[in-house]
Amino acid sequence: MQQRIVIFAGGNLGPWALGHIHSSDTLIGADSGAKFLMEHGRSPHIAIGDFDSVTEAEMVEIRAKSGNTIACDPIDKNYTDTEMAFRLALDMKPRQLLLLGVLGTRFDHSLANVHLLMLSHEQGVEAVIADEHNEIRLISKTTVLKRSDHPQVSLLPLSEKVTGITLTGFQYPLIEATLTIGMSLGISNVLLGDEGTIEVREGKLLVIRSRD
Repeated sequence: MQQRIVIFAGGNLGPWALGHIHSSDTLIGADSGAKFLMEHGRSPHIAIGDFDSVTEAEMVEIRAKSGNTIACDPIDKNYTDTEMAFRLALDMKPRQLLLLGVLGTRFDHSLANVHLLMLSHEQGVEAVIADEHNEIRLISKTTVLKRSDHPQVSLLPLSEKVTGITLTGFQYPLIEATLTIGMSLGISNVLLGDEGTIEVREGKLLVIRSRD
């Protein structure tokens, strides 16, 4: 089983993203995410996508420097480049998935990529989306959060309803609360100490940790 797979997609990326890479990680570059890795001295183990965001010369370099390149037709495909990379990564049975460059100026793509967390959750694979200011994960059971450099903690339902939410160790506690789509009750909480606990009885809850 893979220890961890890190996907680099074509959204917002920068030097901050390189700091997330561990030496044991398997790196997947989705479309221009593969280009980003190579521009910063990293060769993706797998490059995948329709590669409509790279030049012909860049494509030659991607094929030469990637461990494996999987290219598809930009028209005749059912998934975005990020979803193709995500599904490929899940097939590799990782312990954890980290998604970088999946948030950006295209809100439709960003939202679709957050929804991908449902796929990994259903397979019992921990997946985290990160950018320079946010970390996003999906939970459906009791979860302990440790203090980090992302002080703001927001909770948003990804299922229509999330019930039995109890927060311990937070500035704004909840006891057996219910969140439904459209509610902002769970926005902008903070930990009081070194850790806090989120209990969930039923439903799928997005936990978004942010820093300004």
